[in-house]
Amino acid sequence: METNKGKLIRWFDNKGFGFIKPEQGKGDIFIHISALKGMSRKPIVGDVIHYQISVENSGKTRAVNAKIEGVSPELTLTPIKESRAKKGASALAKRNSYRKPKTTNKPRKHFSILVFLIILGVAVFIYSKIEKEQTFIDLVKTSVVEIQPTRKIEQFQCQGKTWCSEMTSCEEATFYLNNCPGTNIDGDGDGTPCESQWCGGLW
Repeated sequence: METNKGKLIRWFDNKGFGFIKPEQGKGDIFIHISALKGMSRKPIVGDVIHYQISVENSGKTRAVNAKIEGVSPELTLTPIKESRAKKGASALAKRNSYRKPKTTNKPRKHFSILVFLIILGVAVFIYSKIEKEQTFIDLVKTSVVEIQPTRKIEQFQCQGKTWCSEMTSCEEATFYLNNCPGTNIDGDGDGTPCESQWCGGLW
């Protein structure tokens, strides 16, 4: 492909393109910053550009494979130095990968066991405390159940009492209603004696 020469007459740095005035021929040539790969600086108006011409499918021409006259290319590593650098980086990465398990596995394992033992101890403590409280509640309930019948099963005898005014407690009135004939202590017949004097919902 033929190499051409021209001067950069316009350059839009914020857009990354400009136009070259060729030494031979007519019409300005479009050039994009991508055509100047490897240059150590950006082009400026007045630079002499060496380039090749590429024709797009639309028929428009543009500069490719361009270089700025008098500007040295950007420095790069030689293939030998580049390969050595890659080998050194890979060797360092391998050493780091071998060292990682030595510093991370054991502390995590010991920490996990410690956390498990703490949780287990707390669970056992809570369970024993709940069990003791439940045992105490059951004991209280049993005591109440055993005491209540004792209060109710007091020894009364039918002594000819027939009216609520003759009774001394709701228990006695209940005994007379259930066991002694001829009483007049359940006026409404609902099974509860002396509701206004003794058994009005307070016992």
